[in-house]
Amino acid sequence: MKVGLFSDTFLPIVDGVGRVVSHYAQGLGECCEACYVITPRQAHPGLPRCYEVVAYGSVSLPTMKQYRVGLPTLDRSYRRRLSKLEMDLVHAHSPFIAGREAWKYAHRQQIPLVGTFHSKYYDDFLQVTKSKTLSRLCLRSVLDFYARCDEVWAVSSSTADVLRGYGFQGSIEVMENGTDAQEVDQKTIDLVDRRYSLQGKPVLLFVGQMNWKKNIRRVLESAQSLLEQGREFRLVMAGQGPSEREIRELCTTLGLESVVIFTGPISEPQILLALYARADLFVFPSLYDNAPMVVREAAAVGTPSLLARGSSAAEVIEDGVNGLLAEDTTVNVAERIAWAFDHPGELREMGKQAQKTIPKPWKDILPRVLERYEGLIASKKQ
Repeated sequence: MKVGLFSDTFLPIVDGVGRVVSHYAQGLGECCEACYVITPRQAHPGLPRCYEVVAYGSVSLPTMKQYRVGLPTLDRSYRRRLSKLEMDLVHAHSPFIAGREAWKYAHRQQIPLVGTFHSKYYDDFLQVTKSKTLSRLCLRSVLDFYARCDEVWAVSSSTADVLRGYGFQGSIEVMENGTDAQEVDQKTIDLVDRRYSLQGKPVLLFVGQMNWKKNIRRVLESAQSLLEQGREFRLVMAGQGPSEREIRELCTTLGLESVVIFTGPISEPQILLALYARADLFVFPSLYDNAPMVVREAAAVGTPSLLARGSSAAEVIEDGVNGLLAEDTTVNVAERIAWAFDHPGELREMGKQAQKTIPKPWKDILPRVLERYEGLIASKKQ
């Protein structure tokens, strides 16, 4: 079987979708005849040899320089290379430029197209356009793409509900993302403690885009409340994004300079894992994210998460058992964090339960992926 994975983001970008596609590529590259990743061109240092990156021309986004906008129609070299590939199935992880490339290739070669729905795109459109009318028009394009797919996947049940809420009327297959168990040595954890001046204090961790849509204001305001209570802690903010300058300014306004640490993007996997392991609590009250990889990555090293009650991200959390849930208010988020600080034994037990119940190894996910692929290929040939 030869598979093509089409994505608008890929390594070295370390957002959720980019990491998911890299895991797909690694797993499929090891068990399939060939696996290709079709994505905007950028530096790809140290990629495994089990899959091949087929890149097209791209330019950086002015406000989000870590991301690249692809220009496949202008890249003749890429088009010649793509035309020589023989794929049995293509899998799009974006409904935008990469997704359109996937559809055109699948349509031309008469092979199956799988489309995975990852994100709350309407929220993205609204943040950029500030117009509900324009956002709904953009959403029509997204729905049109998924309607053209031979099979649509969602990464969780709540994510599937979001797509249905947008108006999608076709069938949706829930295909969860995997997260492999990880080991972190104490030397690396100690290195992280020194590098970021954590000084052995309790640590709250946020990993993700520095973007208001992640509900970061709630995290910072809760930290201010804890600081006013006289609590000692560090809040580590790992990532970059379009709102970073405003987020840093709010930290200053709230008087949090002494407790908040901005790491910027972390490209060293072991350092990021060590940060997860060093944290006492992963704080991620996002109302935007569907099935965030970061929550699973924290759980993989035994760190519990605090999520917003009723959010899509909270689907995997049983409150007080394998994590904490809070109402989307500064008062309640701060109360739940304070409880966590005051009950370190119970928090450690939640971390153990999170490690047992939340991550699912990729080796358990990929056989089902391959089974769905094979069924689609067989049905297309009939």
